[in-house]
Amino acid sequence: MELTEDPELQPVLVGLFLSMYLVTVLGNLLIILAVSSDAHLHTPMYFFLANLSLVDICFISTTVPKLIMNTQSHSRFISYVDCLMQMSLFILSGCMDDMLLTVMAYDRFVAICHPLNYSVIMNSRLCGFLVLMSFLISLFDSQLHNLIVLNFRYFKDVEIANFFCDPSQLLNLACSDTLTNNIVMYFVVTLSGFLPISGILFSYYKIVSSILRIPSSGGRYKAFSTCGSHLAVVCLFYGTGLAVYLGSTVSLSPRTSAVFSVMYTVVIPMLNPFIYSLRNRDIKTALRRMHSNAYNPRARGICFQGRLDLPAKLNL
Repeated sequence: MELTEDPELQPVLVGLFLSMYLVTVLGNLLIILAVSSDAHLHTPMYFFLANLSLVDICFISTTVPKLIMNTQSHSRFISYVDCLMQMSLFILSGCMDDMLLTVMAYDRFVAICHPLNYSVIMNSRLCGFLVLMSFLISLFDSQLHNLIVLNFRYFKDVEIANFFCDPSQLLNLACSDTLTNNIVMYFVVTLSGFLPISGILFSYYKIVSSILRIPSSGGRYKAFSTCGSHLAVVCLFYGTGLAVYLGSTVSLSPRTSAVFSVMYTVVIPMLNPFIYSLRNRDIKTALRRMHSNAYNPRARGICFQGRLDLPAKLNL
């Protein structure tokens, strides 16, 4: 459960990962606060974005704090129960990220392809239902992985060639034959990844078809710019996720596999707030409004200057 055994590099890695963790938590918290505090952002797109930010905080929190603690204490130990808990929360958060990106693609599809019916289709009840279903599917996926891993016996002390509990590597460390369950697990992973990416690709196929029918170039640019941030996050998430998945099936070097794992579990959640805030005028406006309200007593209603004059007579 360490990235390096070099004692000179360990303090550097602790500082680096702690900084990335704090930046990730702070950035995603700012997105959540901006969406919740600004009435202009109370729309389906930003509702899903706030949920994605919350899941990203949970996603990075399943691996980095334990990694920092182990590196700082020079310990590479994790108990079997803690390993199962970390694996379950990691898969739950990762699958929830997957589902929410699909839901956000569907939201953009409705907004661009059916703009007149957008408010009717994407009502608050459907938005809440989509987030709930994303959570339930992710919970089912994580528990299914747990059941597969729990079917096997393991040696008392085993070494995982990663900085977190990867279910595919846990199966490779089992005492008995795991061929059938490996096939089942890879089928589940492929299915849980293939169905969401199919939904995303279908949504963007319809979006691009609709955008190309817009006569003006300015209108096409404006329509596509609403999808740019989401498309960048999707490419980063699935690109690194595919690299991690392939790294567990083919013989990559431990260093290369660790780099892909760090990208997937640490760097992507850290970049998401920057991608959405830098390219989104509404988010930047909401963050500036939050900043001004935090340092402006008048805006917060804390201090009143002058005199409050009441009418001498109230006419009803």
